[in-house]
Amino acid sequence: MPQYLDILFIFFTAFIIAFISIPKVISLAEKLRLFAPKVKRASHKGKIPSLGGVAIFISILISLLCWTELKNTNYIILSLIIIFFVGVIDDLVSLSPTKKILGQIISIGIIIFFEELYIDNFHGVLGIHEIPYYAGVLFTLFVVVVITNAYNLIDGVDALAGSLGVVSSIAFGISAILMNQTEITLVSFTLAGSLLGFIHYNKYPAKIFMGDTGSLVVGMVLSILAINLIKHGIVIQDLHYPKKGPFLSIVFLSIPLFDSLRVFISRVFRGKNPLYAARDHIHHALLDLNFGHKFTTLTLLFLSIIIIVISYFIIHININIAISLIACIMFIFLLTPFYILRKNKND
Repeated sequence: MPQYLDILFIFFTAFIIAFISIPKVISLAEKLRLFAPKVKRASHKGKIPSLGGVAIFISILISLLCWTELKNTNYIILSLIIIFFVGVIDDLVSLSPTKKILGQIISIGIIIFFEELYIDNFHGVLGIHEIPYYAGVLFTLFVVVVITNAYNLIDGVDALAGSLGVVSSIAFGISAILMNQTEITLVSFTLAGSLLGFIHYNKYPAKIFMGDTGSLVVGMVLSILAINLIKHGIVIQDLHYPKKGPFLSIVFLSIPLFDSLRVFISRVFRGKNPLYAARDHIHHALLDLNFGHKFTTLTLLFLSIIIIVISYFIIHININIAISLIACIMFIFLLTPFYILRKNKND
C-alpha cells in the first residue's frame, strides 16, 4: 500500500516545480520567439509561447527521481525522455505525423519489452478474454497512438487538456491505490501535480500552451496508466466484481476518446480525411455556442467527473453493457451542441 505522505510529497513537489519553472519557460520562449503557430482552427489571439510541456516534463522527471525508487521507474522515465524529445523537436521544426507516431511506438516499446506491460486480456469486452502475445503488443501500440493523439486533439481551449488530465490522473491514481501499486500511484499523482501547476498559467487568457511537447508527454503517461489498469484491472473480491480495467480506462479518458471517435466517424461519413486537423471537435462547438473558454472547460470537466461517478454505480454489470451505456451518454452530449448549431443555422 503506498504511503499517503509519499503521495502528498510527490504531488506537491511536481506542482511547485511546474509552478515555479513555467514563468522562466515563458520568458525564454519569448526571447527565442517560440510561439504557437496561428492556424484557422485556433481559438486564441496574439502570440503565446507553446513550450509549457518542457516545465511539465521537468517537474515529472525531478519528482520521480526524488520520490520513487529508480529501479522501479527507470523504464518509465526513459520512455518519457524519448517522447519528450520527440515533442520538443516537433514544437521547434514540426515533425511529420509518421515520425511522431514512430516516436510514440519507440517510447511505449520500452515499457512493453522491459516492463512487460502490455494488454494481454480484454476481460470480456466483445466476448474476448486472453489474446496472443503479438496481438497484444500490436493492440497496445494502437491504444497508445489513439490515447496520445486523442489527448493532443482535445488541447484546443485554455486549461481544458490540463484539467481533464488532472481528473484522469487522479482517477488512475486512486485505482492504483486500490491495486496496491505504489509506483503507479506515485506516477499518477506526479502527473496531476505537474498539470495543476501548469493550469495556473494556461487558464483563460492563457500565458502559455503545453504544445506537442506537453501533449505527447502527458498522453504517454496516461497511456501507461491505462494499459496498466487494463492489464491488471481492479478485483473487489468482497463484492465479487470481475476485472473492469478496460471499462474504467475508457471512463477515465472518456472525453478525448469519444470526441476523437465521433470526429473520425463524422469525417468518414462526410467523405473527408479523418486524420486532417479541422475545427469540428466538441470544444469548437461549445465555443461557437458562445460558451467561452472558461465555461467550455468547466462544462467538459464537469462531464468528465459525472461520467466517472456514473461508472461507480454501473461497474457491477456486464462490461459490454456498461461500456455501451457510457458510450450512449457521451455521444448524446457530444452530438447535442452540433445539433443546436445546425438548427440555429437553418433557422
